[in-house]
Amino acid sequence: MIAYHDKEWGVPVRNDRRLFEFLVLEGAQAGLSWSTILKKRENYRRAFAGFDPSTVARFTARKRAKLLADPGIVRNRAKIAAAVANARAVLAVQKEHGSFGAYVWGFVGGKPIVNRRRSPRDAPGKTPESAALSKDLARRGFRFVGPTICYAFMQAVGLVNDHQARCFRHPELARPRRGPARPRAAPRPE
Repeated sequence: MIAYHDKEWGVPVRNDRRLFEFLVLEGAQAGLSWSTILKKRENYRRAFAGFDPSTVARFTARKRAKLLADPGIVRNRAKIAAAVANARAVLAVQKEHGSFGAYVWGFVGGKPIVNRRRSPRDAPGKTPESAALSKDLARRGFRFVGPTICYAFMQAVGLVNDHQARCFRHPELARPRRGPARPRAAPRPE
């Protein structure tokens, strides 16, 4: 958990495959602890073809049944079916917006929302942005994407910087990044 916090949580992700990975993992986490999912992460990568949405979208009923027997992942029929449905929905979003990243980053205007939390208790379970993302994802056929799951996803992939203000990661992630230009953000859905 410490390594995840120090190196990964809240770092802006724009890569579609990595965004899909976090979407699947956040959905799998529903009702469980994040540490449980982190321990199974490598198994998820193996089971879900390195989180390649085009491969996962083609998972057959036979493949989904094999996943239900895989002790290395959360063996929940609805969560496995959601991962496959979400892969198909990611592909549709890519066609419409050019990338899944451009689409999700559009919900925050293309740059992270930087909060200054004093305590973990100060972070809400959901926000208007996570509710809007949730609603639009559900409209597009995504599953396991309620506002709370969406907010956890937004925190994990850096759409939101919710590191405590005194955490060493907060200022590191709040600084503008130098390097290649960021992809153009998708328009905010209504």
